[in-house]
Amino acid sequence: MTSPEGIGTRRPVSGAHYGLFDWIAQRLTAIVMLVFVVLVLIGYLAGSSSGYTRWALLFAPLWMKSVTFVAVVALLYHAWVGMRDIWMDYIKRTLLRLMLELFTAVWLLGCAGYTLLTLWSV
Repeated sequence: MTSPEGIGTRRPVSGAHYGLFDWIAQRLTAIVMLVFVVLVLIGYLAGSSSGYTRWALLFAPLWMKSVTFVAVVALLYHAWVGMRDIWMDYIKRTLLRLMLELFTAVWLLGCAGYTLLTLWSV
């Protein structure tokens, strides 16, 4: 398809257009994870017991379990965006890319479920 001016070719613009949203999501999830790490460090260093007891006491309150789960969800979404972009950029065969994306999504959902089980068993 030639342009009316006869210069170059005209291509329809298409694509997923994830760019800006994913860039912002990566930054926000990174901030959530950073705040969580700082919170855990402060909680751990402020504790008086040692070993497993210190960790169990840190994660015993419901608010800490909730904050931890939010941080894990942020981590999983951060991982999803990164892995999806890698699959889209480097795997050109559509079926293979979709299978890898499906495997990644199932794996990350399984990690979220395991996190819930682990947090609520403490």
